[in-house]
Amino acid sequence: QVQLVESGGGLVQAGGSLRLSCAASGRTFRWYAMGWFRQAPGKEREFVTVLRSGGIIYYEDSVKGRITISRDNAKNTVYLQMNSLKPEDTAVYYCAASVKYCSGYGCYRNSDDYNYWGQGTQVTVSS
Repeated sequence: QVQLVESGGGLVQAGGSLRLSCAASGRTFRWYAMGWFRQAPGKEREFVTVLRSGGIIYYEDSVKGRITISRDNAKNTVYLQMNSLKPEDTAVYYCAASVKYCSGYGCYRNSDDYNYWGQGTQVTVSS
């Protein structure tokens, strides 16, 4: 079984920074994409960013320039560095892994494209 565990969430003032981590453990698996999603109260889960196995990265427009996804293969960990945080970034952040191959631009932007999910970590940005 594959497990994804997020950490690093918390309360931060607007303009501040947080770094989220997503550690993968369990059986060895080949992932084609590692993504981050978020879900604010009363809203649907939305795509934030994805790192594909070939190194290609996509960001949702509202976070471009403020959020960076990266990985440490030796630690089986994916990171989400978030800077210049805004109150509208408040949400539960989830990391996800996909073992499905997809090559199009629109791939990995939907929850259904992923096989494994973490439990989520709360990020709250105060104004």
